[in-house]
Amino acid sequence: MRQVRKDAWQEHYQGGRGFRPLCDAERTLLAEHVPAPEGGRALDAGCGTGELAVALAGMGYQVDAADFAEAALVRARAEYATVPGVRWLHVDLEHCGLPGLSGPPEGGEGGYDLVTLRLSVAFLRNRSSLLRALGARLRAGGAIVVITPVVEHTPPERRHIALDENELSSITDGFEEALRFEAEGLAVLVLRGSGGSFTAVEKGRPNPQAVAGAAAVVTDAAGRVLLGRSVKGMWELPGGRIEPGESAQAAAVRELAEETGLTARVEDAQVITVLHDDRLDMRRISPVVRVTDWDGELALREPEKFVRWEWHPLHTLAILGTIFMPSAQSLNAVFPGVLPGLPPVHSYPCVSDVPPVPGEPAEAARLRERMAERVIRKGRAPSARVRAALRAVPRHRFVPEVPLATAYHDDHAVVTVREAPGTAVSSVSAAWLQADMAGQLRLEPGMNVLEVGSGGYNAELLAHIVGERGRVVTVDLDPYVVQRTRRLCAEAGSGRVTAVLGDGGRGAPAHVPAGGFDGIVITHTATDIAPAWRDQLAEGGRLVVPLEIGGYTRSVTLVRRGDTLYAEHWTYCGFVRDRGAAARTAPMVRLAGGAVTVRWENGVPGDTDGLDEALRGPRHELATGLVTAGPFNFETLQVFAASTLAGFCRLTVPDGSELVAQRDAAAIVADGSLAYLTHIKIHGAPEPAGSRTEFYVHAYGPAGPELARRFAACVRTWDLDVRASGYPSMSVHPAGTPDDRLPPGDVLEKPASRLVLGWPGRGARVTGPDAPAETVVAGQST
Repeated sequence: MRQVRKDAWQEHYQGGRGFRPLCDAERTLLAEHVPAPEGGRALDAGCGTGELAVALAGMGYQVDAADFAEAALVRARAEYATVPGVRWLHVDLEHCGLPGLSGPPEGGEGGYDLVTLRLSVAFLRNRSSLLRALGARLRAGGAIVVITPVVEHTPPERRHIALDENELSSITDGFEEALRFEAEGLAVLVLRGSGGSFTAVEKGRPNPQAVAGAAAVVTDAAGRVLLGRSVKGMWELPGGRIEPGESAQAAAVRELAEETGLTARVEDAQVITVLHDDRLDMRRISPVVRVTDWDGELALREPEKFVRWEWHPLHTLAILGTIFMPSAQSLNAVFPGVLPGLPPVHSYPCVSDVPPVPGEPAEAARLRERMAERVIRKGRAPSARVRAALRAVPRHRFVPEVPLATAYHDDHAVVTVREAPGTAVSSVSAAWLQADMAGQLRLEPGMNVLEVGSGGYNAELLAHIVGERGRVVTVDLDPYVVQRTRRLCAEAGSGRVTAVLGDGGRGAPAHVPAGGFDGIVITHTATDIAPAWRDQLAEGGRLVVPLEIGGYTRSVTLVRRGDTLYAEHWTYCGFVRDRGAAARTAPMVRLAGGAVTVRWENGVPGDTDGLDEALRGPRHELATGLVTAGPFNFETLQVFAASTLAGFCRLTVPDGSELVAQRDAAAIVADGSLAYLTHIKIHGAPEPAGSRTEFYVHAYGPAGPELARRFAACVRTWDLDVRASGYPSMSVHPAGTPDDRLPPGDVLEKPASRLVLGWPGRGARVTGPDAPAETVVAGQST
């Protein structure tokens, strides 16, 4: 089939060319099979220069002659100007459809008794759909007549204008009556009854390409999964072949009974997903069926296939030994992460409304209570609602790959996704931190919450707090994390968590309630405050975000007042890094042959010219005068230095470095020199409380002594004016906010926001850590 452009048809007709004339055999067939009834109307589709249209008018039809080539119609109107009963229409029936017609002739009724397509159907790309559309315009008893060359009688070089037998068959298929006649090498098809019907047929017995078998995933009252040890030396789920006429659910229930003696209703079996494993020459299609309720006693019904059946805790599956591959893939589909490192398979999720499946060991309830008590004793869960959530939500169900003791450790995060060995990209945070952040949101029943960074457990904690009338939306950009969250929430959740795939830096624009979210919690380190978080937060709502300042992360609670967010609470913490559109890599430079790395975590790189040479020179050391006793909290010093010192950066070195005294040090760089903060034990003692440590500044380069003095002055100012008062006041303003609209304080510039930190003793507005060193600090010139 060759498609001819509209401009080519224009040239065809403008050049005086046409098509073969209407022959006597065609005229005879038309007169015999489609005579004009009284008041008959005809449509000649693709009329060309009009010979057939005029012939139909001579038979007694009122004719609409339509063509998309204006040049053809110009010739037709000129040649048949005096012929009555023909209306010439410029319309592209294939692409514009029948609405392009201007309507029936004056005084007539809608519809046609005859539609003709002569020598044109071979050029129509969508001929079948056009024929059905034309057929819908036929009056009762009307007909479509198709006249076309056939390949059998057409020279090879012109077969693009003809149809073969398969193409002719596709035209007649679906019509109630299809008559075929021959007219001097042309096929004449008379088609009636376009209402027709369809028939679904087979091509014949297909060649086997895949095997299909249902896998039944069943757990007991302790949350353990049922597996059988087969005589082939591997562990398998119950399941097997799907019989003819049987659903996957029915097959799973039948196989469960036949193999284990356990009975279940088909209504309690849900297809979670269909797995398609195409790694082998014979593909496997495995509907994964979650059985949510069952009855009976476990028995060995098929000893010729299985040695025994056992219930297995989920966290032990990864050390179980040999597992049948389809069973392993099915287990991972229901409990994502329990069997890491499996080869990928195609998965086609089927249902999202599977009821939660209860079941946990008594030890889980005991450990959950112990975890809650420890978090409460630390003062991290002052809210009664948060305490209740800690005691109620089964944390272990959202980290099925780890032992119960690990899941319920109050001070440990559980990594659930790694990008590379040692690099965590998704985790379930420590329980004390989740409780602290949930408490800072100050949620009430019925509120709406957005969580950015999914995992399942934290979202369900929030859902428990906001209650049955509340709602939690959790968004993550990792499809696996979202799928895992949905699956685990379906297994053990409240039904009030909606997991959404998307870039959390854009919030959840399709799910924002009227007035905005009452609370938003970010569960990854953020280097900036995304505008969407502020915009989607309700007035007076709280945003809790692990905000990075100079590479130091603090969970900051921000309250919205108009376009400004005001800090209300700070918590020392650590989180996985952002991977969304707002994620960034801190500028860094390696010095001394790679022995020292300088990182500018605030995003603005400094000038490192001369630093390599400086590091080869002598080291200047300056005592700050700050001596501490025993364990010492200097978390606010980190943020103070990062937000007030010009040229602030971080140094990292390997263990045992002779150039820098500690692996990760706060530093400043300027004028081909650097200075960093360290501490030296000046007095040891058997008990930690009896030890003494002094803060020192080490410096290199010609300006090293001056940089050391500046850093030491910063430390002393912090000790005198800041240390006792804690974290500063802070407001977050949209980027572009003019200086005169900012409150006094140190301004930290971010791509999307301007942070103003109000440290004690620094009342004047200071434009960030790149401000001149002469800024007044605590009443002294530095």
